[in-house]
Amino acid sequence: MELHEVTSSVLSTIGYDRERRVLEVRFRTGRVYHYFDVPQKMVKQLLDARSKGRYFNIAIRPYFRCELVYDPQRRGRQ
Repeated sequence: MELHEVTSSVLSTIGYDRERRVLEVRFRTGRVYHYFDVPQKMVKQLLDARSKGRYFNIAIRPYFRCELVYDPQRRGRQ
């Protein structure tokens, strides 16, 4: 999975696994989520968006199943 650092007040890095269609999003809080069955076209639109956080919140977050894969607040408890 290739990660891309992005300019955003909400998002830190974005990665995408084409074979599995999994979008990885690292937030500025340090939390990392995987979003499943995201089309590659939408990932490109996210990377190209002027406001990545806005695009993410409108077009991806409400529509794709996700899983929290890392939370820095739980480091000692995982």
